[in-house]
Amino acid sequence: MKQIPMTVQGAEKLKEELEFLKNVRRPEIIKAIAEAREHGDLKENAEYHAAREQQGFCEGRIQDIEGKLSNCHIIDITKMKNNGKVIFGATVVLMNLDTEEEVSYKIVGDDEADIKSGLISVNSPIARGLIGKEIDDSVSITTPGGKVEFDIVDVLYQG
Repeated sequence: MKQIPMTVQGAEKLKEELEFLKNVRRPEIIKAIAEAREHGDLKENAEYHAAREQQGFCEGRIQDIEGKLSNCHIIDITKMKNNGKVIFGATVVLMNLDTEEEVSYKIVGDDEADIKSGLISVNSPIARGLIGKEIDDSVSITTPGGKVEFDIVDVLYQG
C-alpha cells in the first residue's frame, strides 16, 4: 500500500471524527433502528429504512477513516529544521506579482485540503510548483485560471 502524507493536525482531526462516529453516531443510529423496528412492518417503515441508510453511510465512513489512518505517514513539520525550502507541511507566504496581493498557503494532504482556510493539497498545481523552491525564488505556476507568477516571501515550519 502507498503511504499517504498527512500533517499531525490532519491525523488528529480524522481520529476525532472516528471517535465521534464510533462512540456517538453509531449508538444513535442503533437506537433509531431499534425504535423504528418497534413500529411494526419493516417493508413500509420509512424511519427504519432511513436509519439503515444512515448506518450504511456511518459504517462506510468509519472504514474509510480507518483505512486512511492505517496508510498515512504523519509528518510533523515542527520537528524539522527550517532551511527555507518549501516542503510538505510548510506554510508558504507568496506575493502574486500580477495583483501584488500577498497570500499564504499551508501544503497538506489531499484529505486535509480546504482552500478557504489556506490549506492546499500537496497534489494541487500550486503546491507542485512550490515544492523544493526556497525563499526569494520566483515561480510561474499554471493553474486552471491560467499562468500565475509568484515570489516566495517566507516559508514557515509551524504546526
